[in-house]
Amino acid sequence: MTEIRPRRSALYMPGSNARALEKARSLPADVVILDLEDAVAPDAKETARAQVAAAVSAGGFGPREVVVRINGLDTPWGDEDLSAAIACVPDAILLPKVSTPDVLATVARRLATAGAPHKVRIWAMVETPLAILNITQIAAAAADQSTRLECFVMGTNDLAKETGARLVPGRAPMLPWLATSLLAARAHGLTILDGVFNNLSDTEGFAAECAAARDMGFDGKTLIHPNQIAAANAAFAPDAAEVERARAIIAAFDAPENAGKGAINLDGRMVERLHAEMARRTVRLAEAIAARQ
Repeated sequence: MTEIRPRRSALYMPGSNARALEKARSLPADVVILDLEDAVAPDAKETARAQVAAAVSAGGFGPREVVVRINGLDTPWGDEDLSAAIACVPDAILLPKVSTPDVLATVARRLATAGAPHKVRIWAMVETPLAILNITQIAAAAADQSTRLECFVMGTNDLAKETGARLVPGRAPMLPWLATSLLAARAHGLTILDGVFNNLSDTEGFAAECAAARDMGFDGKTLIHPNQIAAANAAFAPDAAEVERARAIIAAFDAPENAGKGAINLDGRMVERLHAEMARRTVRLAEAIAARQ
C-alpha cells in the first residue's frame, strides 16, 4: 500500500533569508519549499544557494517535507543549484518551468551520476502554455522510475503572465488548465498542488480558493505566507464527519452479509465498493495527519 504523505500546505520560503530558513523548522506546514528561484534576486542567488544547502544539511525540520526549488538549467545559476541540491539531500528538488519531459531525463542522469539517494524525488512546476499542451507526456515520464517524478506544482502566476489570463475570483480562465493538469497527474500516479493566492488580506477569498481546489481533487496548495498555513491545512484535511462516514462505509462493506456485493444501501444512500476504496484513503489521510501532530 502506497504511503500517504499529507501535502496540504506547501510554503515557499526565500533561500536568501536566513531567518526564514530557521523559522521553517517550526511552522505547521506539511511542506517547506526553500526557494532559489523567483523569491531570490539575481545578486543574492549564490548566498541563497549556500544558505539553503547548509540548512537542509543541518536538518531539524521534523515531519515537514523539505523541497528545494532551483533555478532553471537554462539560467546562469541552475547547474550549480542542482549540484548543491543533490549534495544536501532534500526530500525533493522542484524544477521550474518544466515544459517538456526532456529536462526530467537530464536531471535523472545527474541524480544517477551523483549517486543521489532514492529518497530524493523530483517535483515539476507546471507554469507555461507549452507545459499545459505537453502535460500528458510530462506526467507519463513518471513511468520511468529513474525520473523520480512525484508531484506537479501549478505555477498560476506564471501561467497568467504567459497567457494574459486574469487572476479573477473563481479563476474561470484557468479552470481548464488546472483540470487538465490534475487529470494527467492522477492518470500517472502523481500528487498535484494548486498555485498560490496573492492577496494576503483576503482571507475569505483564500479559504474559498482552497475549498475549490480541494473539491477539484488537488492534494494541497502552495503558499506565500505563514498566515495561510492553518486555512490550507483545514481545507485539505478530512473533517471529523467525513472520517466518521468513511469508517462507516468501510465497516459496512467488511460486514459478512455484504461480502461479494458491489453496492449496498447505507443510511438511505447507494454506496459502491469504489466508495469503500475512497473511504479507506480518507481514513489513511486522516491518520497520517494525526501522526504528524
